[in-house]
Amino acid sequence: MPTNQQRREAAKRKLERQLANQAERARKRRIVGVVSTVVGVVAVVGVIYWLANIGGDSGTDPAASQSPTTPPETTAGDTPPDTPASIPTELAAVPKRPTPLPAKVDCSYPAEADHPASKPVKAPADKGISAQGTLTATLNINGADVKATLDRGLAPCTVNSFESLAKQGYFNDTTCHRLTTGDGLQVLQCGDPSGTGSGGPGYTFDDEVFPEIKYGRGILAMANAGKNPETNKGTNGSQFFIVYGSAELPPNYTVFGSIDAANLEPIDEIAKAGTISQGSPGDGKPKNPVTIKTVLVG
Repeated sequence: MPTNQQRREAAKRKLERQLANQAERARKRRIVGVVSTVVGVVAVVGVIYWLANIGGDSGTDPAASQSPTTPPETTAGDTPPDTPASIPTELAAVPKRPTPLPAKVDCSYPAEADHPASKPVKAPADKGISAQGTLTATLNINGADVKATLDRGLAPCTVNSFESLAKQGYFNDTTCHRLTTGDGLQVLQCGDPSGTGSGGPGYTFDDEVFPEIKYGRGILAMANAGKNPETNKGTNGSQFFIVYGSAELPPNYTVFGSIDAANLEPIDEIAKAGTISQGSPGDGKPKNPVTIKTVLVG
């Protein structure tokens, strides 16, 4: 007969074996769980890869398979350009002043503090400036002549400045740095020799606007940076924009001329090539470089 001590020792050994067996089974279950998880992940990745690449040789857009949270790194050379969905063909009516200006006006072209001219130039004459009649400006853009009619009766100080800059060669060999292609704003912006969008002639002048101004295809207007908070005056300089399509803008931009349908054709071709958007969709540098070789007025 086994003694009580022997029975206790036998029970102890049995318990130890049971605990060891339980630990071994638990270890095996963990291994199986890990293996199953790995296999499952691999299978899921494989399915995703298959779904993402199915039809890849049949014309599927490769960009469609990219994760929206991790877009591929691109450069301007391989980024698809934003192009206009459509371009209106009807020319906008050129605004008319509700009250005509006197035959001659005085203008003011104060130097712009801390903003020297992007290209050496002198400010224009500012006394006794004609506010009557028109003149023609011929912009050679990418080898094509684009003729614009400048209207002194609309904006005599603006036309005076543009004419002065053109005659000094300020616009020659400069780039048009901005193209917008959205339905609400379709313009080509030029007139900055620095090509950055922040350059100017070293002086500013006030807006020549009125509430009845509307913008649309064929309108030539000045770009600006809003009112100067210190002087409450306009911030026009040398940058201007050509509206080749629609332009839903408030009447805060001086209209100083217009371009007819035939002369807009080169601008339409530039717009159709699209823009490489920077910050906002349909707003950036033109996909194809746009250069103003010369601007002649007379």
